[in-house]
Amino acid sequence: MAVMTIRDVDDATEQRLRVRAAVNGRSIEDEARETLRAALPTDEPRPRNLAQAIHERFAALGGVDLPDTPREAILHDGMDR
Repeated sequence: MAVMTIRDVDDATEQRLRVRAAVNGRSIEDEARETLRAALPTDEPRPRNLAQAIHERFAALGGVDLPDTPREAILHDGMDR
């Protein structure tokens, strides 16, 4: 097991962690471990791109039908760029 030291934790954050540990019947060290475990799930792969992430986030809501949008051709002015 690794040993970790976290420096410069502001007083308000330390106090919130201490209170949450007490509410959950754990030591502050156990509460910090549980907080890290909850924040860093191992079974959830990260989406590969933004479109995939958006799709996965809203897929359960059923999606939406968008109307067809007429498009115009892009005209090339013949100049090399």
